[in-house]
Amino acid sequence: MTETIDTGGTAPLIVPELVALDASPGADKSDVITYLAGVVAGAGRADAPEGLASDALAREATAPTGIPGGIAIPHCRSEHVLAASLGFARLAEPVDFGAADGRAADLIFMIAAPAGADDMHLKLLAKLARGLMRTDFTDALRSAGSAEEVVRMVTEQVQPELLEGGASAEEASAPAHAAPAAPAGERIIVGATSCPTGIAHTFMAAEALEQAGTERGITVRIEGQGSGKIDALDSELIKRADAVVFAHDLPIKGRERFAGKPVIDVGVKAAVNDAGSLIDQALAAIDDPAAQRVPADAAGGQDAAEEDQGSVHWARRLQRAVMTGVSYMIPFVAAGGLLIALGFLLGGYGVALTPDGASESIAASVVKDYSLTNPPTAIVGEGIHSGMLLYLGSVLFMLGQAAMGFLVPALAGYIAFGLAGRPGIAPGFAMGVVATAVGSGFIGGLVGGILAGYVAAWLAGLAVPRWLRGLMPVVVIPLGTTLVVGGLMYLVLGRPLAALMTSLQDGLTSMSGGSSAILLGVILGLMMCFDLGGPVNKAAYLFATAGLSAQTTASFEIMAAVMAAGMVPPLAVSVATFLRPRLFTKAEVENGRSAWLLGLSFISEGAIPFAAADPLRIIPATMAGGAVTGALTMALHVGSRAPHGGLFVAFAITNVVGFLLAILAGVAVTSALVVALKGLGHRKAAAAAA
Repeated sequence: MTETIDTGGTAPLIVPELVALDASPGADKSDVITYLAGVVAGAGRADAPEGLASDALAREATAPTGIPGGIAIPHCRSEHVLAASLGFARLAEPVDFGAADGRAADLIFMIAAPAGADDMHLKLLAKLARGLMRTDFTDALRSAGSAEEVVRMVTEQVQPELLEGGASAEEASAPAHAAPAAPAGERIIVGATSCPTGIAHTFMAAEALEQAGTERGITVRIEGQGSGKIDALDSELIKRADAVVFAHDLPIKGRERFAGKPVIDVGVKAAVNDAGSLIDQALAAIDDPAAQRVPADAAGGQDAAEEDQGSVHWARRLQRAVMTGVSYMIPFVAAGGLLIALGFLLGGYGVALTPDGASESIAASVVKDYSLTNPPTAIVGEGIHSGMLLYLGSVLFMLGQAAMGFLVPALAGYIAFGLAGRPGIAPGFAMGVVATAVGSGFIGGLVGGILAGYVAAWLAGLAVPRWLRGLMPVVVIPLGTTLVVGGLMYLVLGRPLAALMTSLQDGLTSMSGGSSAILLGVILGLMMCFDLGGPVNKAAYLFATAGLSAQTTASFEIMAAVMAAGMVPPLAVSVATFLRPRLFTKAEVENGRSAWLLGLSFISEGAIPFAAADPLRIIPATMAGGAVTGALTMALHVGSRAPHGGLFVAFAITNVVGFLLAILAGVAVTSALVVALKGLGHRKAAAAAA
C-alpha cells in the first residue's frame, strides 16, 4: 500500500501509482472504468475496487462522461474511496465514452471523491475539470514520457502549493473563476452551471463558457454550483450584466439574483460541447426584445449562505415548490388556451357547446365523425361556422382541451418535483389526476402535490441497504407515495377539498356583477402588479386560468382583468422612459424601448429591471395602474377566452374597445405616477447635491 503524503491537511490528489500510460484495459468503457478503479485501489486510495467501479459505472449510466477532444472523466462519490484521488490512464487504443463530437477518448481521468469530501478537495477537483478544457494542458498529457511528468503537470493545475515555489495554500484554494472586474462599457455575460454530482461537468462548462467569452473579446463570469460551498458571483457584476447563461442539470440556486435579464437556459453538456454557440446566442438575446428572460420566481433575495448549507426554512422551500409547479404548468395553460382561442376563431364559439341530449361537445363529435376529405356541412347553430373551418376549428379546440387537461396534473407533479426531485414527479402527476377525478380542481392539485412531495422526500431520505438503493427512485418511492397519498386523497381529503372548490366557484359567481365584481378586479390588478411574475402575481394568474375551464362569463371576465392588468407595468415604464428619459439611466431607457412589446404580449416581467432598481417608486405606481385597469375591465364586462397573448389574441376578447380603454387608463395612471415620483426623487437629489 502506498503511504498517503501529509501536506498540512491537503493530500496530493495524484501520485505516480495512480497513473497508467499507454494502457490497454479493453475495448469498452466499462473495462476502462473497472481498470482505473483497480488502479485507485492498488494505490491505497480505495478499500474495494469492485465497489468503486460499481459506483462509477452507476454514475456513467446516468449520462456519458466523454467530452469533445478525446477526453473522458468518469467520476463519482463513493463510500469505498479513502482519499480524494485522480486516477489517470492514457490509452493505447481510444475507447468510446459517448462524447458529442463522436471521437473516442484516449485521455481518461477517474475522479474518485469520498462520500463526505470536504470543500477543499472539491475545489481542487474543480480546477482539474477547468484545466481539461485547455488544449495546451491535454496536449502536454498526450506527449508526457513518464508517470512523474503527468503527476507534475496535474499537480501544477490543481495543487501548485505542493510543488517547490508553487502558490500558497490560500492562493490554491481561491475560486477557480476569480478574475479582474470588467471594464466599464464592455458587454458582460454571467451565469451558473451545475451537474448531478457537482464535481466535473459543472466546472468544465464554466471554463468553456469563460474561454468562449475571451475568444470573443467580452467578459464572461460563470458561477460553478458544484458540491460544497459555492463561490458566488459578485452582486454588482450581476447587476451590470447584459445577459445570462444557465447550463445546468439541477435547479439553479439563487436564480432570483438574475431576474429580468435575457437568458439562455440549457443542459450542462451543451456548454461543454459548444460553449461558443451559447455565448453567441446570449449576445443576440441582448438586443432581442422577445428573448426569454429570467423570471422573478421568488420575491426578494435569498441568503446565499443559508441556501448553500441546505438549511432553507420549510416555508421558503414550500413556496419555491409551489412556484415550480405554477411555472411548469403555465406552458400547458398557454398552449391549450391559445389553441382553444384559435378553435373559436375558425369554428365559432359554439364548438364548445354540448347539445341537449348529447354526451359530448360539438367539437368532439365533429372530430370523430368527419375528416379533411369529408368536412361537416349540415351543422347549424348559434356561433358555429361550417365546412372546413368548422372541422379545423374543432381539431384545434380538442387539442387545446387536451393540453388544458394537464393543468392540475402538471401543477401537482411539479410541486412534488420541487419538494422531492425526480422521484416526486410520478406520484405528483397521479395526485393531480386524482384531484380532477374527485372534483377538487387546482386546490386538490396543490394539496396532493404537496403531500406527494413530502412523502416522496421522506422515503428518499431513508437509510436503505445498498442493493435497494437503485430501486428506490424508480419503484419504491413512486409506488409507496402514490399508494399512501392517493389513498388519503380518495378516502379522506377528496370530498372536503371538492366542497371547498365548489364554494369558491359559487363565491366567484356571486361576485360577477355590480360593485363586487369591480372590487374583485381591483384586487386582481393589485396582485398582478405587486411582484411582476413573482408568487403573488402567479397566484392571481393561476386563479384566473384554473377558472377558465368553466367557460362561464364570470371566468372570462376574471381572465380579462388579470391579463389586462398584467400588461400595464411594462407598457407604462416604456411610456415613462419615452416621456422623461432624463429620469432614467441609459440602460433603463434602452430597456424601455423594448418593454412596450413585452407589455403588448402580456409579459409582466418586462418591468422587472425598473422595479428592481427603484422598487419604492415603481411598484406602488404599477399597482395603482393595475387596480384601475382591473376595475375597468370588470365594470365594462370585458371577457377573454384566451389565457395568454395580450393584444395578439384580440379575436378571443369580448368588448375589445373596453379592453383597450382599461389598459390605456392603467398605463396613463402608472406612467404619470412613475414620472412624478421619479421627478420628486430627482429634485431631492439635486437639492442635496447643491
